[in-house]
Amino acid sequence: MSATTEALPVTVSPRAAARIAKILAKEPAGAMLRVAVNGGGCSGFQYDFSIDTSRNDDDLAIEKDGVTVLVDETSLEFMRGAEIDFADELIGAAFKINNPNATASCGCGTSFSV
Repeated sequence: MSATTEALPVTVSPRAAARIAKILAKEPAGAMLRVAVNGGGCSGFQYDFSIDTSRNDDDLAIEKDGVTVLVDETSLEFMRGAEIDFADELIGAAFKINNPNATASCGCGTSFSV
């Protein structure tokens, strides 16, 4: 499932796309960032970021500024309406998921509950 820039169920901010491009520049050609939701973490679910070179048939492929981010169908149900962002602050730099479905999240920002 490839998506156009209109009505994307998950979006990628320009800051996140720039950071993903830096990360993927060190990976083999065709590498993509995969974002998944897994059970666990202090709030019930946690985000998992990995590099992948293959796209599954049920993946949402988000293309932004020359990079591709993959979200599997199951994770998409938890992330619908979310924005993948990148924050570079005094306390550290990290990807941040602005997820309207999360009813609570932990202090570190990597786990959430729905």
